[in-house]
Amino acid sequence: MAKATKKQALGRGLSALLKDPDHDIKSVEDKNADKLVGHIVELDLTSIEMNPFQPRTSFNEESLRELASSIRELGVIQPITVRKLDFNKYQLVSGERRYRASGLIGLETIPAYIRIANDQESLEMALVENIQRQDLDPIEIAISYQRLLDEINLTQEQLSDRIGKNRSTIANYLRLLKLDPIIQTGMRDGFVTMGHGRALINIENTQIQLDIYEKILEKSLSVRETEKLVRELNGVESKEKTTSKEKPLPQNLKKGIKEFSDYLGAKVDIKVAQKGKGKLIIPFTSEEDFQRIKKLIQGEN
Repeated sequence: MAKATKKQALGRGLSALLKDPDHDIKSVEDKNADKLVGHIVELDLTSIEMNPFQPRTSFNEESLRELASSIRELGVIQPITVRKLDFNKYQLVSGERRYRASGLIGLETIPAYIRIANDQESLEMALVENIQRQDLDPIEIAISYQRLLDEINLTQEQLSDRIGKNRSTIANYLRLLKLDPIIQTGMRDGFVTMGHGRALINIENTQIQLDIYEKILEKSLSVRETEKLVRELNGVESKEKTTSKEKPLPQNLKKGIKEFSDYLGAKVDIKVAQKGKGKLIIPFTSEEDFQRIKKLIQGEN
């Protein structure tokens, strides 16, 4: 009971700051801003608007009802994050599922962290926080990565640092956006996995992509079966048969290829001649990607 009373008293004190129009806090430099920003405040749900930068576009109704039931029993354990727009007006940065679930059970207020940010900062916060905290589908993650690259003007290296993911992982997600929209929708709806999508991206012909996609659905093909089908269509298996007598790569070269690939964020290949001479093949997807790889090789930051 003492803990609940303390929380209510804290809410009343901060609410007084928030509802004083003569001393409205609009920036981190305003008086009493340090008492508000970064603290948990009980906000009216009606004072919070949706975030147009939210990467999640669909919410599972059953999952929301389960969360609502948990909130009814235990309350909102993890506060949402909002940014202040105007007097008694806020915009959601992260926590839309908690916000929606609270509304489902008729709550009038919700605990929130308040931040003061401009549109660009809000976009970055929303995308990064949702990527890290929410169970987004692979296409939503890929779209979020692409938006951070395009709208915040991050490089893949900077994006890697912000979200704590390898560049190769980021590149694998971004490649999914090259799939036919029908396949992307199937992935978002859970009919196929990211593994299926990564296999299908190796088929350049869109119609063949869709034909294989239909086979996956009709025959419930696993990722491994899909990869085998793609290899057959690309003629990889027949090529492997003709080169099966070639001397296998030494272990140190195999390890080196993996290290190159991880560092450059690209699938590096190697060609070795009979006498030990060879060449590295480093693919790139665009001029920007070429410049990125060039800087990495030259050791530029």
